[in-house]
Amino acid sequence: NALPLRMRQHDANGRTVAAWLARRPEIRQVYYPGLSTHPQHDLARRQMSGFGGMISFDLGDAALARRFVERTRIFALAESLGGVESLVGHPATMTHASVPPVMRQAMGLTDSLVRLSCGVEDVDDLLADLDQALSAKP
Repeated sequence: NALPLRMRQHDANGRTVAAWLARRPEIRQVYYPGLSTHPQHDLARRQMSGFGGMISFDLGDAALARRFVERTRIFALAESLGGVESLVGHPATMTHASVPPVMRQAMGLTDSLVRLSCGVEDVDDLLADLDQALSAKP
């Protein structure tokens, strides 16, 4: 069974990508329980053996978030997350598009929120992809 090996890679990539995103000035907030700044970090440490590859982050601008998800090359734009391959989504226009904006705001789901599912690819390739998507001019 390859699942334990796959989950270790998801976790390793998620930790690296989340820490990298947290250092980027373009990112307003990173949501990942593996970061010590996450409000549930201590609970996650007690309950989990790893933190996984699911990361959400807020770019602070809806247009910037939409451009970002359209510019990634390795992270494929998808509504379903959690596969072997790295995926990116924009909840406000994808998974939660039918939720009224007022309800999304109440849930903390801003129009500038992006979700990543870090796959098992080489982490340096993932970081390079995120960097080029963040750095691309409008």
